[in-house]
Amino acid sequence: MKKLLESLSSLDTLATYFSQSSAITIFVLLLLSVYFIAVFWIFLDRYYILNSRINAESRSLKALYRGQSKSVASNSLIFTYLSRVNKPNKAILEAAVSDAIRVSTKGLTWLSIIASTSPFIGLFGTVIGILETFSKLGAESSASLSVVAPAISEALIATAAGIAVAIFAYTFHLILKRKAYELSSLLTSQSEVILSQVNEEM
Repeated sequence: MKKLLESLSSLDTLATYFSQSSAITIFVLLLLSVYFIAVFWIFLDRYYILNSRINAESRSLKALYRGQSKSVASNSLIFTYLSRVNKPNKAILEAAVSDAIRVSTKGLTWLSIIASTSPFIGLFGTVIGILETFSKLGAESSASLSVVAPAISEALIATAAGIAVAIFAYTFHLILKRKAYELSSLLTSQSEVILSQVNEEM
């Protein structure tokens, strides 16, 4: 019962905050909410794709190293390119690796953009909130710290939200960047093994 009352009190505080906020502040918080959802959506989608591709390429590379196969596995990202040529060459393998990385890392730019812009969007919301607070206080005859402090703390919520979004976006960007490097390394290693086999046959 106590937890229910606390949650209802939190909802009431949130409703009061939104009712007293300006349209710009609400827009900023809604935009940051969209950013937050997009960050997690991009991360989970790309993380799953990169992980599955890394596992597939790792198995394909192990098979090449052990001599169990003369070419990459059929589920490898390079396989489609190799199946189109009679003899593997450096140019086609480099194109395959480059294209595979480009496709696998879609969305990383958005994470970078969100990480760099969300603190500024939050700061913009805070500045607007503080400006409105001072304009309201200017209309009153006297204003004490007990009136100013809560108003400014409410305005700072937008900055806090922007920083929180930026932290997640930047962290997820670095994690996915590392995964993309692992995938690139595996694809490059497979390319080198295939080229060495071709050179040996010559």
